[in-house]
Order: sequence, then C-alpha cells, then structure tokens
Amino acid sequence: MDPEDLEPRKKAAKPKDLDLMGVEDLESYLEELETEAARVRAKIESKKSYLTGAQSFFKT
Repeated sequence: MDPEDLEPRKKAAKPKDLDLMGVEDLESYLEELETEAARVRAKIESKKSYLTGAQSFFKT
C-alpha cells in the first residue's frame, strides 16, 4: 500500500467564473495554470525516476 493512499483526498477547487474575467486577466490566469502544470509534470517525472531507481535497486 502506498502511504499516499492513506492521506485524505482533497476536494477539487471550484473552477473560476471565466465570464467575469477580462482578456488580460484570462491571459494571466492561463500563464499561472501553465506554470503550475509544468511544476506538476516535473514532480511526476521526479517520482517516476525515484520509483524506477528503487525498483532496479531491489531487483534480483
């Protein structure tokens, strides 16, 4: 069992109402989302390489 399975699941954040945002606000928001997506992708790759390393270490 993965220790992360024991942690309570966080509820998804309510999406922002894009109709209330102007073009500049939308562009800024999109930039924030793209930055966060890149951060998440990097963390996923980090965890995958960690797991791969651990699996190769314990392989016989």
